[in-house]
Amino acid sequence: MEYSIKQVSERLQLPTSTLRYYDKEGLMPLLKRTDYGTRQYSELDVCWLELVCCLKNSGMPLDDIKRFMMLCLEGSSTCEQRKEVLEKHKANILRQMEVLSRSLATINFKLDHYNEIGIFHIDG
Repeated sequence: MEYSIKQVSERLQLPTSTLRYYDKEGLMPLLKRTDYGTRQYSELDVCWLELVCCLKNSGMPLDDIKRFMMLCLEGSSTCEQRKEVLEKHKANILRQMEVLSRSLATINFKLDHYNEIGIFHIDG
């Protein structure tokens, strides 16, 4: 089945401008077009975009995503390299989660303090 850019945009909750940008930046090298130049997304393209979104939303820069995608296109000979990329990214995510967890604890501490002293109470 083939999907239009609008259908993919709605399915992935991404603006069409983002989908065009990803294509322009070379993140969709297998994307097919009609004779008129209209993008036609396959199920495989949509799955790839879901992975791109996952990596991007978790902090991987687009250049690194593109390098990862190129490794994927090279086939099974790059499996170990791809695994290393994902393991490194996972470690980065875990570090980010630790930082966010500490930040959340600090904010909760402050909120508890403000609640104790009554800063958030509205006097009638």
